[in-house]
Amino acid sequence: MSTKIYTKTGDKGETSLIGGTRLPKHHVRIEAYGSVDELNSQIGLLRDVAEDKALVDLLISIQDRLFTMGSHLASDPQKSKMKLPVLGNEDVAVLEKAIDAIDALVPPMKSFVLPGGHVYVSYCHIARCVCRRAERAVLRLAENEAVEEIHGRYLNRLSDYLFMLSRYLSHKLNVREIPWVPKY
Repeated sequence: MSTKIYTKTGDKGETSLIGGTRLPKHHVRIEAYGSVDELNSQIGLLRDVAEDKALVDLLISIQDRLFTMGSHLASDPQKSKMKLPVLGNEDVAVLEKAIDAIDALVPPMKSFVLPGGHVYVSYCHIARCVCRRAERAVLRLAENEAVEEIHGRYLNRLSDYLFMLSRYLSHKLNVREIPWVPKY
C-alpha cells in the first residue's frame, strides 16, 4: 500500500513543522524553507544542463546541503526530536574554494555585468537571485526566532559562488560579458 501525497491537512492554509507545530502557510518560517526549496530546484536546473562531472558533483553536494538547511528550517526548535544532518563551516569552505578556483581562471571584473548571454549563464543568475531571496527570508526569520548563523552564511557564499559560476561559464562558452554602463 502506498502513501498518498495529499493529506488534506493543509487545505485551510496551515502546514505542520517537523515536531507537529502547525503554522499558517504564509509564516516567515515557511517562506524561508520554501525559498530554500525553490533554490534547490534552480540548482537542479543548473545540474541538468551541466556537462562537467566535477561541476555536477558539486551541484549535487549543494543540493544536499540545501536539503539539510531546509530540514532545520522546517523543524520546530522546541518540539522536534528528530536527528537532523548538520551544515557546517566546512560546507562554506567548499564554496569559498570553488569561488577562488574560478577567480583564478576568469578575467578581473571591471564593472557590473548584465545577466545573460547564454541560457546556461542566465540559469546561474536566476539561481543567484533566488539564493539572495532565500537568504533574506532566512535572515528575516532569524530576527525573531532561533536560526543557526551558518544558514545565512552558507546562502551568502552560495550566491557569490553562483555569480562566479556565471562568469566561469561565460568565459568557458566564450560569451561576452556585457558591462553595465549607467545612462545618466
